[in-house]
Amino acid sequence: MLPTADPSQVDSTAHIIQVALTPVFLLSGIATLLNVFSTRHARIADQVEKLSDRLAERPGDQARLRDLRRRSLALDVAVVIAALGGVAICGAVLTLFVGTLRDAAVASVLFSLFGAAIVCTLASLTAFAVEMMLASRTVRTEVAETQQEDGQGTGAGDAPAR
Repeated sequence: MLPTADPSQVDSTAHIIQVALTPVFLLSGIATLLNVFSTRHARIADQVEKLSDRLAERPGDQARLRDLRRRSLALDVAVVIAALGGVAICGAVLTLFVGTLRDAAVASVLFSLFGAAIVCTLASLTAFAVEMMLASRTVRTEVAETQQEDGQGTGAGDAPAR
């Protein structure tokens, strides 16, 4: 005969597993975001290096460098805020290990740290969205300029967004 588990004990164990795993998944998501931000930053750095090498030949690239600087700043903000979210998650995990969930003060600290991590993650995604919009605006502008140079002209919907 198999022993039967007390339903309240199963619920308690399930709750402990949920509480322990949630920060891990959020931390993993933040790490993935930081990887994406790092990759985009590397691409911007490569473009800056390429444009800097030929700046003497093409002074018009100065505007492109300004656009890349803005994108880099937006990514810097995204990285710093996401890292702060990761720190808050690590603080929440530390709080889980140090305190008991039944203590009201520990629960309050845990809630605050986890909430801060969520807010930081949202803010970093917002900064990333700004960088993406700057990148797409730059692409649209370059396409419009290329069409004008090729003599194709631009239609009403193809005007550069500057």
